[in-house]
Amino acid sequence: MNPDIRQFVEHLEGERAFSAHTLRAYLNDLEQFCAYLVLGPKAFEAGDSEKPEASLEILQRADRNDIRAFLAHLQTKGATVRTAARKLASIRAVYKFFVRTGRLENNPAQAVRSPKLRRDLPEVLSIPEVTALIEAPDSSEPLGIRDRAVLETLYSSGIRASELVGLTLRSVDLVGGMIVVLGKRRKERLAHLGSYAATALGAYLRVRSQLGHPTHERVFVNARGGPLTTRSVQRIIERYVRKALPGRRNVSPHTLRHTFATHMLNAGADLRVVQEMLGHESLSSTQIYTHVSIDRLKEVYRTAHPHA
Repeated sequence: MNPDIRQFVEHLEGERAFSAHTLRAYLNDLEQFCAYLVLGPKAFEAGDSEKPEASLEILQRADRNDIRAFLAHLQTKGATVRTAARKLASIRAVYKFFVRTGRLENNPAQAVRSPKLRRDLPEVLSIPEVTALIEAPDSSEPLGIRDRAVLETLYSSGIRASELVGLTLRSVDLVGGMIVVLGKRRKERLAHLGSYAATALGAYLRVRSQLGHPTHERVFVNARGGPLTTRSVQRIIERYVRKALPGRRNVSPHTLRHTFATHMLNAGADLRVVQEMLGHESLSSTQIYTHVSIDRLKEVYRTAHPHA
C-alpha cells in the first residue's frame, strides 16, 4: 500500500475507529477513483490495463469535475445512488485528511453535492409475526434454547447482529435487564432487555457450556463452542422465517431492529429515546421509523379528532 494512503487508513482505524469492513470499502473506493483518473473511463471500464495503486500523487491531479465525472460514470454503469454516495464519502474523507495534515491545499470533493438518497421504508414484522418467529425454536435442546435467546435479544434490545455477536459474559446484567453494547466506531452504550429476553438469555446461559465447552468470553456460541458470527445469526433468522413465516421474504437480523424501533414508536415512545436505544448519532436516522408508525398516528387521530 502507498505510504500516504496507509497513513490515511491508520487514521480511519485509530482516530475514527472504523471497522475492518468499512476500511476495506474505503480503500477499494480510492483505488477505483485513482484508476479512473489515470486510465480514463474507457480503459477503466474495460479492465484490460493494469490498475495503478492509489496514491496522493494521483489524487492531486483531480478537480471537482473529475469527481463528478467519476460518480456519473459509475451510475451509468449500474451503480446505485447509495453506492455513489458512499464512494463520494470515501473521496471526501481522504482529501479532508490530506488537507488537515498539510499535504494538500484544498479539498475538491467539498464542492461536490452528494447524490440524493431515496429513503426506502424498512420492512417490519407485525406483533403476531414476531411472536411466531421467536416461539419457533425447539426449547427442549441447547441449540433451540440458544436460538430463542438470539431472537428475543435482537427484538427486545434493537441491537445489530454485529453487536449481538460481540456481547461478552461481563456485558450482561440479567437482574438489571441491561447489556453493554459495543456499537459502531467502538462506542459503548447500554441496551435494555425486557423480561422475556432476560428469561430466554438466562435459560441459554445455563446450557451454554453444553455447546462445545467454550473457553472464551463471548455470550453466543456455535455448536462447536466457537463465537457465533453475524452470518450464523443471519442463517438462524432465515431458518425460523422458513418455519414460522413461510410467506415472508428478506427478513434479516436488521428486520428485528426495524421492528423493535417501530413497535416502540407505535406504543408512544419518544423519538429521542428510541434514537438513544438504537445508538444512532443523528436523529434523522431514527426519523424514518415515524413513517412506518402510521398505525400509531391513525390511533391518535381516531381517539383525538371529534369527527374521526
